[in-house]
Amino acid sequence: METTVQYTAAGDGTELTAHDAVLTIKVGAAHTADQYELFEVSAPRGPTTPLHRTGWDKTYYLLQGRMIVQVTDEAYDLGPGSSLSIPANTLHTFTVLTPSATFLVISLTGSMGRFHADLDAAIPRGRSLEDAAGDLREVLARHAVTVEGLP
Repeated sequence: METTVQYTAAGDGTELTAHDAVLTIKVGAAHTADQYELFEVSAPRGPTTPLHRTGWDKTYYLLQGRMIVQVTDEAYDLGPGSSLSIPANTLHTFTVLTPSATFLVISLTGSMGRFHADLDAAIPRGRSLEDAAGDLREVLARHAVTVEGLP
């Protein structure tokens, strides 16, 4: 796969929804030979994903707001300009402390984008996680993502 130039204007990009955030693809894996992706994430204060493990390395860079990122049993308080790298298969989650937070996520490989595209298609906006539990388990299994406390 060859890398190509990708320009994404402010406010543009493909949006993918998760129950705790909206991810906008700013640089997709198709343009980087599946080496990395860049997402702009907008997350409100409120319920977050339980502790989970993903098979890809990622880095958070906070643009606006404040959030706590839990990595195993360590909590990191991120404010604007803070960054945090999370190795693949490390237990983690985040909690937004302000009314909302906006941050960048750089993900190594195209795995994060494929996972969130699958999740967005399987569980559309407005569908509760309780109602979508079976579909959620299937998506998690397809991408080798594990969530603590999910049978």
